[in-house]
Amino acid sequence: MRVLVVEDETRLAAALADGLRREGHSVDVAADGAEGVWFAEENTYDVIVLDLMLPVIDGYEVCRRLREQRNWTPVLMLTARDADRDMVTGLDAGADDYVTKPFSFEVLLARLRSLARRQVAERPTTVVVGDLELDPATRQVTRRGQALDVTAREFAVLEHLMRNCGRVVTKAQLMGAVWGFDFDGDPNIVEVYVGRLRRKVDKPFDTETIETVRGGGYRARAER
Repeated sequence: MRVLVVEDETRLAAALADGLRREGHSVDVAADGAEGVWFAEENTYDVIVLDLMLPVIDGYEVCRRLREQRNWTPVLMLTARDADRDMVTGLDAGADDYVTKPFSFEVLLARLRSLARRQVAERPTTVVVGDLELDPATRQVTRRGQALDVTAREFAVLEHLMRNCGRVVTKAQLMGAVWGFDFDGDPNIVEVYVGRLRRKVDKPFDTETIETVRGGGYRARAER
């Protein structure tokens, strides 16, 4: 297994490299985010160990750049943080798994073996339906290059529809995904938010991405 370790803590990087080499793996080490991107562009790896807090550019940005270049090498992110938001941000940026410091080398090694066994497949960081693009990492929505102003809740509704493009999503499914199945507010809230989204993402562009399916719910369509 060929591994790229992107870690600015010299002792930790050396320990990881030594441990992986003792296990028979080939290892390259990058000391900052920009160097990590360069290594990944110039070489082929089975897996990348990527620290979150890096000089020059951080681990989030490293991962985003690689995925934008259609580099789908599995990424295991290392972080000293344990907040859910940090983990979600890393996964949204394109990471495949994460380990929180301090960690057991045996556990990290097992995670790497698991990632390396996976079949590499495209995992774009953005969701695209026709000319409508949604980026979960930056929470931005654009259409034909124009940034759209949507609220956090509108973003969540649109993301769920776009990720299920071509499939009917019921009102109950949208309610559960965005508001939670125990939501006891106005049952018409889904219609309200879909209406808002249509006025923002469809009407100004004279198109109909969000379609109503009679008796079923809603469906995102690439062309209309």
